[in-house]
Amino acid sequence: MNTQSYLKGFKDYLKLERSLSSHSIEAYLNDVDKLIQYHLSIDKELILNQLQLSDLREFITWLNEIGMQANTQARVISGIKAFFTYLMQEEVIKEDPTALLEAPKLSRKLPDTLNIYEINQLIDAIDASKPEGMRNKAIIEMLYGCGLRVTELTELRISNVYAETEFIKVIGKGNKERIIPIGGVALKLLEIYVSQIRVHLNIKKGHEDYIFLNRSGTRLSRISVFNLIKSLALKVGIHKSISPHTLRHSFATHLIEGGADLRAVQEMLGHVSITTTEIYTHLDREYLQSVITQFHPRA
Repeated sequence: MNTQSYLKGFKDYLKLERSLSSHSIEAYLNDVDKLIQYHLSIDKELILNQLQLSDLREFITWLNEIGMQANTQARVISGIKAFFTYLMQEEVIKEDPTALLEAPKLSRKLPDTLNIYEINQLIDAIDASKPEGMRNKAIIEMLYGCGLRVTELTELRISNVYAETEFIKVIGKGNKERIIPIGGVALKLLEIYVSQIRVHLNIKKGHEDYIFLNRSGTRLSRISVFNLIKSLALKVGIHKSISPHTLRHSFATHLIEGGADLRAVQEMLGHVSITTTEIYTHLDREYLQSVITQFHPRA
């Protein structure tokens, strides 16, 4: 079987049917390439319809031997599983050898979060007298108030803000759309920025609908948002590992702490699996434990 021809079909499948980005597609193809490299290392031809579960377990042993970390192994296995799912759909193979293949157990690192006082510190540190000040305040409020990923923020469009119903539409991972409520404070700052600051920019052609622009009138870059968060944290003396994603984590954590339904939080974050959202219940348990430790007389 010509593995390379099936890889080309797999690439088209990821692009057209799963609507993945070029970066994600490259990662999937690299995962399958690891399996090809393994077979080259043992001078054994990779025959897709003859591959057994035992062969794949030996492949995982090889990944361990070359020093690959558990989280990287898990990603490689995920990519290979996707490849064999595609082969099953195309009826290239009759049985999926990866069906019973288990990824290594991963320790779940709880992300850093900010409390509401620290978030207010970031916002208060912004100089509103500067033209970009109101924009930056709106950025922090949108990241924290809507739980946006940084790309979702920089790709946010004026046409996707529904002020009358207080919702925004964002394009998440895999080009999936979702609707998120926007709070009154974030909406007010957004409207002030758009109506009083943004209108004075010389907006370049093709960038007219993007909300957040730089001084040149083009869409704000991801790195600009990272730099903004880092500089604000440094200014107010927050020494946690902080990024735009920290505000997204804080959004989810504070909702869970406040008693929000896990499914609702999953929907707002755009998580495909509820398992991803459940990490915030661990953070919530830590919070509850700290409350008992601090306030219970028997603690």
